[in-house]
Amino acid sequence: MEKINKSKLKIMIIEDEEDILILYKDFLSGKGHDVTTMYLNGDVINEEVDKERSDLYLIDYRLPGNKNGIDIATQILDKFPLAPILFITAHENLHKEISKNPIFDGKNIEVLLKPVKLDKIDSSIVALINKNQVS
Repeated sequence: MEKINKSKLKIMIIEDEEDILILYKDFLSGKGHDVTTMYLNGDVINEEVDKERSDLYLIDYRLPGNKNGIDIATQILDKFPLAPILFITAHENLHKEISKNPIFDGKNIEVLLKPVKLDKIDSSIVALINKNQVS
């Protein structure tokens, strides 16, 4: 099966810094993707995930409110076990936290540490989507 490198994806972004959120949205929209929903915190995600299913979820770890990125990813994976999730965070121990939680075993997840170049985000998205198509 030939891998698809570019396709229009519906992407949800959860990022607490508004300027970074807008940067990601503008960059991904410019790449032809549809940024369907954006949130500055994760407290309403449980209800929102059902309203608009995304092809990929871009999540920061540290968020205001009662939920962090791990909590949000867990809620998403409970509903959509094959959902590709890209964490972009400055939290260096995120890999360790993910490895402790069995819900993430064998899931389609990647972690990028801030600061991250926009092209790396794009290539990580392509890799996550291609991984879903192969399996």
